[in-house]
Amino acid sequence: MGKIIAVASGKGGTGKTTTVAAVSSCLASLGYKTLCIDFDTGLKNLDLALCMSEYVVADFLDVVDKRMSLMEACHASPLIPNLFFLTAPSTYAQTAGDPDDPGDLDVMPMFCEVRSEFDYCLIDSPSGVGAGFRLAHTSADMSIIITTGELPAMRDAQTAVSAARRSGTSDIRLLINRVVPANFKRFHTTFDDVIDTVGARLIGVVRDDISVLLSLQMNIPLVLYKKRRSAYDFLDVARRIAGEEIPLRIR
Repeated sequence: MGKIIAVASGKGGTGKTTTVAAVSSCLASLGYKTLCIDFDTGLKNLDLALCMSEYVVADFLDVVDKRMSLMEACHASPLIPNLFFLTAPSTYAQTAGDPDDPGDLDVMPMFCEVRSEFDYCLIDSPSGVGAGFRLAHTSADMSIIITTGELPAMRDAQTAVSAARRSGTSDIRLLINRVVPANFKRFHTTFDDVIDTVGARLIGVVRDDISVLLSLQMNIPLVLYKKRRSAYDFLDVARRIAGEEIPLRIR
């Protein structure tokens, strides 16, 4: 039975989409059949992070509305074995009615199919805690909330954690992204301070890395880029998701 993981953040710019692409790629590289679904209809960019823009034809609404099966709608990565992608529709807001209300869109049958076909499914939830956030958490076994060490991001992550709990998701984890250790020392802030502020268990710390931008510009998945220190941090997160005990690399 596959595991569904919603990846969310309280605000934009924390690296949520990069995290979904990188962790999904790492899980696939570890041998797990992995699907990543873009639920961010307004600002969908997961296809860019996966270097799969030219392969996107169907979207998850085609599966929900039973026009296609899950395996017909999703597409396998041409670069990373075991990795599959399903994009978001461009018309979700009109389909669902009020953009702040998921309406009667029933994604549960799709998620049942996901569980039967894949070991892991990572969902790129829209930023904030609106309709898309709630829809992404409909059947989530785990929620990973992304934040940086900045106070506004931590406050918004705290709100996202509360929203994930209200959705019924019990396993909520925190990923601290785009970390510059020198800044933590300069502001006399520790990872424990971030954990206490946000109120979730830590699953990973990812260093700030120019390779994220460079790999995107060069249309190369981060995990395949030649200089990619952050990719090793994302690999650690993937291994923790898979149940391994991996110590933090950053001190």
